[in-house]
Amino acid sequence: MARTNQESFIYSFVARGTVVLAEYTEFTGNFPAIAAQCLQRLPSSNDKFTYNCDHHTFNFLVEDGYAYCVVAKEAMSKQISIAFLERMKADFKQRYGGGKAGTAMAKSLNKEFGPVMKEHMKYIIEHAEEIEKLLKVKAQVSEVKSIMLGNIDKVM
Repeated sequence: MARTNQESFIYSFVARGTVVLAEYTEFTGNFPAIAAQCLQRLPSSNDKFTYNCDHHTFNFLVEDGYAYCVVAKEAMSKQISIAFLERMKADFKQRYGGGKAGTAMAKSLNKEFGPVMKEHMKYIIEHAEEIEKLLKVKAQVSEVKSIMLGNIDKVM
């Protein structure tokens, strides 16, 4: 795959409520401050949210009291950003779920989980094309499934 611009993902964090437990960036800027403001305003319901600001998207995945965030260049597709968040969430839950995550202090997981976020960013960027193809196939399967279920309902 042709490598996407290295700056596609700018900043990411994992938070419990409004407390950022781990964050990662290689860039300077006001991304952490803007993301923190967005975090303060997020609904607590499990969902996905995207905010646009200054040619960047602030993408959030909220689940079970935790918020996963990635700031990306506007050109990066929302699906790829969400794929990153899903991957980061799964890894975070596997490593810290049911224990350390519930009691960790602000930014106390930076040293451990920061490099992990960096690796996930790199992986998603390097495999963006394949991920987008997979997401399209999943969407098509889902569409076919709903059509089939609708047809079964009609027959019954």
